[in-house]
Amino acid sequence: MNKFSAKLVTLAIFVAAQVATPITISAFAAGGGGGGGGPADESIMHPSTSSDTKSTSTPKTKKSKKQSLFDDPAFAKAYRAAYDTIYERHDYAGAIEQLRALGHDDFANVANLIGYSYRKLGDYRESQVWYERALKSDPNHVLTWNYYGLWQIEQGNRDQALYHLSRIKAICGTDCEEYRTLAAALELPPGTGLVY
Repeated sequence: MNKFSAKLVTLAIFVAAQVATPITISAFAAGGGGGGGGPADESIMHPSTSSDTKSTSTPKTKKSKKQSLFDDPAFAKAYRAAYDTIYERHDYAGAIEQLRALGHDDFANVANLIGYSYRKLGDYRESQVWYERALKSDPNHVLTWNYYGLWQIEQGNRDQALYHLSRIKAICGTDCEEYRTLAAALELPPGTGLVY
């Protein structure tokens, strides 16, 4: 998927998220094809689970907390600014500062974007810490499973990437963008540079 198409998909998801009630927030966040970088879609507010997604372990109280962050206009605006810093300006270090300043490092969308930014900066160790933090916050954060799967491929851990693919399948099936893009990346020969 080219960057322009990914941005259009991102915009469509953002608009859908804005009109959907209630909004299920959890993540398409960091480094996918939308807006600058990778195979999966990321918009300002990423429904981590689509309507056909199986919800397995996120308690309603956590969803309410996560949803309320995007209900806060100041948070949404600051998050969008960090998102633009990543995908429009490709200033990953600047985005990390902006995201950390939000004060919600335990929110899966934020942690995932921080992880993506560190990955783009080439700091795989720190990126891993943030992807794991995102998954601790929301084990069904499908986009984190996708991006962390790409991280695994980049590290040569194809078996781990296959595990991530199986987690995505359990969450949203095989028709979701996150599944398709990670599966496509796994089909590439080892050592192929990923575009995300």
